Amino acid sequence: MSSSLSPVVELSSISTLSTKTTDADDNEVKTSTNDNVDDDDDYEVCVLSQGRICICDSCEEERTKLESRKKRKRMPEYCQPAKSDAELEKDRLTKMTSACKTILKCIGEDPSREGLLKTPERWAKALLFMTHGYSLSAEQVLNDAVFTEDSHKEIVVVKDIDIHSMCEHHMVPFTGRIHVGYIPNGKIIGLSKIARIAEVFSRRLQVQERLTRQIVDAIVDAVEPLGVGVVIECSHFCMVMRGVQKVGAKTVTSCVRGCFESNPKTRAEFFNIINR
Repeated sequence: MSSSLSPVVELSSISTLSTKTTDADDNEVKTSTNDNVDDDDDYEVCVLSQGRICICDSCEEERTKLESRKKRKRMPEYCQPAKSDAELEKDRLTKMTSACKTILKCIGEDPSREGLLKTPERWAKALLFMTHGYSLSAEQVLNDAVFTEDSHKEIVVVKDIDIHSMCEHHMVPFTGRIHVGYIPNGKIIGLSKIARIAEVFSRRLQVQERLTRQIVDAIVDAVEPLGVGVVIECSHFCMVMRGVQKVGAKTVTSCVRGCFESNPKTRAEFFNIINR
């Protein structure tokens, strides 16, 4: 009898054990599922590949690394070695030479042909010379050549000073003459310095109207005269070589300050002197 009941007991034991095992597995699955749900709540999907700004942990970590790398490489401006004038000049020449080669190609020329091999560098040097006024100031060229002189209260005129400048609209030359007159007010300026002041402002990209005013203002700042007048007459190659192509056309501009402006007789005297 015991032998006949044994299989039943064993089967019952197996069934009970199976039921317990299944319950344990279900609990594990539930626990695992809950863990996954919690993990999903904390997990941030990276959207960088979608072309959007991403703030997930991985992207933030990479961004922090890049920022720290930049900070290590970046030097404060006061720590960076300043380039010498020769180095700056070389950099400018290199850039301008490259630009000139591009221009030559654009107009249909071959920069590698014999006659043009050194043209880009020559052009760069020439343009730097024709605009060297940017590196100068009126104070520099005066070089303290201002002197006390109380005895002279009449007009001082320096006329027919040659000037060469560049039209800022077309970057072609305009050339001509400048006439400068002033009445001292206890101080006089070295005569050659008047020509040098004209050179400072003419050796830039200019319009004649502004050039005239700048020269007047520089003389006023230098010697504070009772009056000053400047007249410029020039031929503009933007009217000669292109556009209306009028070879004989001249442009005359004038600017006056102080008694040259307020006193018609003084102004007339100045214009009479420069027109002799």
